[in-house]
Amino acid sequence: MSGPESVDGGEQRYRAAGLGPEEPAVLLAPRLAQFAAVARLEHVTQAAALLGVPQPTLSRAVARLEEDLGVDLLARQGRAVRLTRAGRLLLASVERALAEVERGAAAARAEADPEVGLVSFGFLHTMGPDAVPALLRGFRAERPRVRFQLVQDYGAAMLERLRAGELDLCLVAPLPDDPAFAARPLDEQRLHLVVPADHRLAGRRRIRLAEVAEEPFVGLEQGYGLRVITDGFCAEAGFVPRLAFEGEEAETLRGLVAAGLGVALLPPALVPRPGVVELEVTAPRTRRAIGLAWVAGRPLAPPAAAFRDFVLSRRGRLVQHD
Repeated sequence: MSGPESVDGGEQRYRAAGLGPEEPAVLLAPRLAQFAAVARLEHVTQAAALLGVPQPTLSRAVARLEEDLGVDLLARQGRAVRLTRAGRLLLASVERALAEVERGAAAARAEADPEVGLVSFGFLHTMGPDAVPALLRGFRAERPRVRFQLVQDYGAAMLERLRAGELDLCLVAPLPDDPAFAARPLDEQRLHLVVPADHRLAGRRRIRLAEVAEEPFVGLEQGYGLRVITDGFCAEAGFVPRLAFEGEEAETLRGLVAAGLGVALLPPALVPRPGVVELEVTAPRTRRAIGLAWVAGRPLAPPAAAFRDFVLSRRGRLVQHD
């Protein structure tokens, strides 16, 4: 859009950000580094050679800076110059500002460095004990200096963080069907029906999910991907699960099952849990798809892109298969 309306809107946004056309930072910033070069060398011609600009151009830039500020910054002595008191005061602030800009530029370059940058990676709680450490160990064998910010959360919350730019990538289940996200399936994980050790079905190896239609369930809270998946499988089996307890973490649910408070559909335990028995469900096929998601159309920084490619290369090897 062009014309006065778009210009006015742009100026309003700049002013709201403290960057209006008359702000000192906007007026002075292009000339401050030039002033600093002259002040450091105390010689306009040498400073011009260092900056790669014609000496008259540099002289005019410093003169314009003095004009904008309304003070003399330099006392000229032939080709050499000396700082005035006002010039020394300004130079001290300019040096601090330039050093901060250098630090910011270095941090931005490091962030994008494929060898030492930062990857913000989110994953489901159930992926934390085994799958994610294995991924990180494998990737860091190739790029040991890449840093990670790790976030464990439930699926919907992670996708919101992804959308907001707080995460680069996340492991989710189920995969999002929102076109705002790109997602690739990585693996399937079997979900077992977990029952108390003294349950009437504990002696079985396999069951149909409909056989526990009247049993109380313990499950994750609404919004968790595993809760959505559990509700879906129960619907396939012809019933709505009666939730006796809701929690936020799979191992807590196993503890509730061991205490006889209900049954649950859960991923296989990494180590046997006393007091429970895990049964294979033959109908429906209780498997959940696990995938990697990122924001569609938003370029990933090189370290995040490298980690995405590594994770995708592990397709079919993300979880232990029974």
